[in-house]
Amino acid sequence: MTTIPRQITSELQAALKVSPVVFLDGPRQSGKSTLVRHITHPPVVDAEESATYITFDSPTQMAAAAAEPQAFLTSRKGNLIIDEVQLVPEIFRALKIVVDEIRLKDKSNVNGRFLLTGSANILALPQLSDPLVGRTSVLTLYPFCTAEAIQSKCDGLTRLLSMNFDAMSSHGLSLIKAIELATFPEISTSNSGERFRWFDGYLSTILQRDVRQLAELDKIALLPTLLRVLATRAGNLLNDADIARDIGLNAVTSKNYRNILKMMFLNFDVQPWYRNIGKRLVKAPKGYLTDTMLLSHMLGMELEDMQLNRPELFGHVLENYVATELVKQLSFGNVRGQLHHFRTSDGKEVDFVIEKQDGSIFAIEIKKSESVSIHDFKGIQLLAESAPKDFKGGVILYSGKEAVPFGKNLWAVPFQVLWQ
Repeated sequence: MTTIPRQITSELQAALKVSPVVFLDGPRQSGKSTLVRHITHPPVVDAEESATYITFDSPTQMAAAAAEPQAFLTSRKGNLIIDEVQLVPEIFRALKIVVDEIRLKDKSNVNGRFLLTGSANILALPQLSDPLVGRTSVLTLYPFCTAEAIQSKCDGLTRLLSMNFDAMSSHGLSLIKAIELATFPEISTSNSGERFRWFDGYLSTILQRDVRQLAELDKIALLPTLLRVLATRAGNLLNDADIARDIGLNAVTSKNYRNILKMMFLNFDVQPWYRNIGKRLVKAPKGYLTDTMLLSHMLGMELEDMQLNRPELFGHVLENYVATELVKQLSFGNVRGQLHHFRTSDGKEVDFVIEKQDGSIFAIEIKKSESVSIHDFKGIQLLAESAPKDFKGGVILYSGKEAVPFGKNLWAVPFQVLWQ
């Protein structure tokens, strides 16, 4: 089977040239092992020895590393790739010691020495991440974005931020097909039955095995129920007290369990954008599932059925898709920025706000219909008034076929811009 190139490859290669340890995390089955094996043959960075590949999915390797982590690292010459590294948390402090020793002996050959992959977000666990501060670059590999799946150039976000909408082509994709392709590589072209069986096995592996290896939860059996509740609330403000009541937990435990799911890359939060601008703004995050086809699976409905029979539900699914596409494209490194949302206490909102490192902001609103009016820009216009010096523009992504200007730096743009 032909390996589809991943857009994050150049960012990963650049990180290996400047950091002793590079940690590539992301959901299980997002393609991390395939990617690191591809780019490390030849070696990680120029060196005399090729990189050695080890996976802690092997019980023997895992046991050896846990017993003597420092000896495990130093017994191998040259560059080392460790897959599923979160399964041996003892390795992280040993890495700090080994990296510091290599720096003392030969600082010129320390970068790119260790390439780690993992299916859990170690940044959520201070006892694991603290030893590697200043020694590690962390990148995240998500499932395919639509552009990767069709092997198109992944510059949709760049085009949005520059408001360059010339010569767009849909590549013959319907919106439904674009969403279906933007999933895990193994099932990107599968039919609905194959996806159903795959997700059932995928969730069983994560919720019944992987979580147990990282956390002791008294009511672990409630995790599937919690994930289903989060699926029904995709695109909504997160309220842990309400979620807790739905699953029969207290608010503190519910939030802890939700954070466990986040650590396993099943869901993510989009934080609110706000500044001291004299307006009452909502400061609660919005919640999404990391994969929109997983969201469809948890809701128990096919996308086409939702679009025809549950349009209000499909609107939330569509927003989830755009959220994941933006998160994925931000991870590629072409645009340096953070994803937020904007909402006032009286209900005016912008679905997504991208804040770049220089403080400039750009608004993205989602509308599933095929037409747009100036009234639909009221949230974007309020955001522009709230930060006039930093606001650079705003778009409404919609189901039409043409990019249409609605004033200075305001556009209605077809969803297809995301996979350009």
